[in-house]
Amino acid sequence: MKKRSAKNDIVIVSNPQDMFSRPETQALLGDIRLLIESARRRLSVAADTEMVLLYWHIGERIRKDILRMERADYGKQIVQTLSGKLTLEYGRGFTRTNLFNMIRCAEVFPDREIVHALSGQLSWTHFREIIYLEDNLKRDFYAEMCRIERWNTRTLHAKIQGMLYERTALSKKSEKLIQQELATLREEDRMTPDLVFRDPYFLDFLGLSDTYSERDLEAAILHELERFLLELGTDFTFAARQKRITIDREDYYLDLLFYHRSMRRLVAIELKLGKFQAQDKGQMELYLRWLDKYERREGEESPLGLILCAEKTAEHVELLQLETSGIRVAEYLTELPPRRVIEAKLHEAIRLAREQIAAREVPRLEGAK
Repeated sequence: MKKRSAKNDIVIVSNPQDMFSRPETQALLGDIRLLIESARRRLSVAADTEMVLLYWHIGERIRKDILRMERADYGKQIVQTLSGKLTLEYGRGFTRTNLFNMIRCAEVFPDREIVHALSGQLSWTHFREIIYLEDNLKRDFYAEMCRIERWNTRTLHAKIQGMLYERTALSKKSEKLIQQELATLREEDRMTPDLVFRDPYFLDFLGLSDTYSERDLEAAILHELERFLLELGTDFTFAARQKRITIDREDYYLDLLFYHRSMRRLVAIELKLGKFQAQDKGQMELYLRWLDKYERREGEESPLGLILCAEKTAEHVELLQLETSGIRVAEYLTELPPRRVIEAKLHEAIRLAREQIAAREVPRLEGAK
């Protein structure tokens, strides 16, 4: 029951619970909840950031003292003693193992400003996953990708186990170019094709084995589209399957079309069951030029093409100079061999790619003399 006061025209509700059934009260309550939850999230992020910076400072301080010591055993004793004292005073978080994690963090990330920038997105658990990676460039790659793509620690662990870095085109560049590209990512938050595309793609989740057709492969991808998008990488959105392309009254059909938001590009994907052939380049070039003419919107970059095949040869890919046409070729694996086999193959591919880069650099440098 509600009464109206004539003097001030105020509604008096005899049952306060009736107030919560009114739309304006529900809206007010919803807004307040959003404010509280947003503030709590900011406080949580701020707390994580401060904890990471605290641990980095502790690691840096201990590291400086231990580096002055000639005996490593004595340094370990100091850490053990510190752990006992700090745990008694401040509780968990200062175990011997975690103190060594802090020291390691300060060793591999000596620049406080970089740690501060990363700590806005990376928790201490993220840092613990990254700091023991031996390759500096690999470590920086995962740190920056975590920051840009907002991976949780489970995703980060899966990406490392899946050898994402080794599968990117970036890993096959010279050390200098990798450093430059990571610096651009750090400063401009801009993804490049070398960071986005990988080789090979792991499609073991499709459940395909033995004999299957291109149509089967396409259907399996669409059936497991969410997992396929995860393997492609963040920021891909599905646009079309069997995209009809009409040129001079002749119809062609592009297998899959995606859009990459941060690169602002359409990405055309063609599926090939067998070995990559030279004529596959011409077909993809035709599709890309049509997309550039008829589908590309204002503000977007030129479309890119990805040819997924069961097998390719490095010399074919190199001689065709595919990247100048905006085309990438990558193998896909529907059944994964043992990790050591994949790892060996990827490391060999990286070694050969870097040797080719070095070989091309020598004549250029000699000509400049």
